[in-house]
Amino acid sequence: MTTKDVPPPLARAVIDRAAQERLDDGLLARARADEQTRVLLVHGDRAPLEGRDRLRWSAPADAPEGAEWAFLGRDAGDRAMLVAAVPASAAEPPVGDAEWGGLRAVGGDLDADDAGRFVQALSIGRWLIDAPFCPACGARTDVQQSGWSRVCPQCGRQHFPRTDPAVIVAVASADDQRLLLGRNAAWGDVPMYSTFAGFVEAGESLETTVDREIAEEAGVRLDHIVYRGSQAWPYPRSLMLGFTARAVSDEEARPDGEEILDVRWFTRDEIRAALDGAGDVRLPGRASIARSLITRWVQG
Repeated sequence: MTTKDVPPPLARAVIDRAAQERLDDGLLARARADEQTRVLLVHGDRAPLEGRDRLRWSAPADAPEGAEWAFLGRDAGDRAMLVAAVPASAAEPPVGDAEWGGLRAVGGDLDADDAGRFVQALSIGRWLIDAPFCPACGARTDVQQSGWSRVCPQCGRQHFPRTDPAVIVAVASADDQRLLLGRNAAWGDVPMYSTFAGFVEAGESLETTVDREIAEEAGVRLDHIVYRGSQAWPYPRSLMLGFTARAVSDEEARPDGEEILDVRWFTRDEIRAALDGAGDVRLPGRASIARSLITRWVQG
């Protein structure tokens, strides 16, 4: 099975970002004045929904005052698509009878194109909200390239959305009959178990990160390391790069006791039960690449 056979849940769509249009200084103003433009309202990490599997898109006039705007691209009908993002601390924009849903909760249930647009809109929207000042001199920056860059009027530096690469690894036993999962300290008393993940450090390759993170968190040495796919994860700005691997020796497994409080080997039957909501543990949500790696292992 290749990465093209079963892409991660938030990387299923090939969407038209129309990036060449971003250099047009008047693009956002014209799009906001066009009633045909489609706008995704983002409040914190939530967007309005039509049912469970579709986003509700709005007209530019429906966006709240003070929103941060960016150009997302074009739809199949060549209409401009924008995001209007406000922080979670702001008042919730009115969206009629639509429900609001967070990316973590609904991303795996959305139609492929909407899932791609949601993660794109949330990624750029959060950057626009969270990084208004120049990290070099502290001056407030000016938004350019239709929301995709900032320029400092004081020192002249140009800044772009930051993406932090992180690896995430599903570790099988040496005979591939069991899967090793860990319980993170950040989850408190929730019986959640997941694959192992960590950020790439300065000067480090992905392969080295995979070996280091699993050795640190779960104590095992790895073999048969295979790249399986990637997806953006805007919490706050990660690119998750998924791998599968096998343990050299199952007996080496042990938690680090700080970040990972427990590690446990699961059979395929135990994982299937957990995926169905049964059993004594919980697994990551459908939007996560962790769940797709776990599901991939169960399916062989």
